[in-house]
Amino acid sequence: MHYSEEEILTAFNNETTKEKALCMLMDTYQERLYSQICRMTQNHTHTDDILQNTFVKVWKGIHTFKAEAKLYTWLYRIARNETLNFLQKENKHTTVVFEDFNQENNFKTHNEILTPEDIQQQLDKALLQLPNKQRDVFCMRYYDELTYEEMSKITGTTVGALKASYHHAAKKIESFLTNN
Repeated sequence: MHYSEEEILTAFNNETTKEKALCMLMDTYQERLYSQICRMTQNHTHTDDILQNTFVKVWKGIHTFKAEAKLYTWLYRIARNETLNFLQKENKHTTVVFEDFNQENNFKTHNEILTPEDIQQQLDKALLQLPNKQRDVFCMRYYDELTYEEMSKITGTTVGALKASYHHAAKKIESFLTNN
């Protein structure tokens, strides 16, 4: 069940319904936040951990929420920051090895018809090659269909810089897809 932002915030402001408010918030936003995080990590186990950390931060910091922005914008920012922090730590400990698609995976040649699943798999691999910031901006714009103004509120980055990041990400993805 989905609840309005007003219902959730009213429940958070009452000590007797504060725990219920967290459940309401999770029911309303968990799926969207999960999708956002998963697109950035490309890993369901990591996504579950990051989502849990996000809701812990929300629980601890809900009293700092100022209704200057929408509740989802605030949640999105927390989830994004948690994901970026995780990816930064993960990048220090992991080296990603990209496989040769045509040989290792028997990937389809350019003359064959690609299924939507094949295309999504290629896009996911292309996303993994982007720097975290570009991947984040691309996902917010392409998948979440956020405006540059909304993205600016979430990231604290100028609209112009976001447009540039998106453009660079799109060009890199296009290059990756046409060369594979």
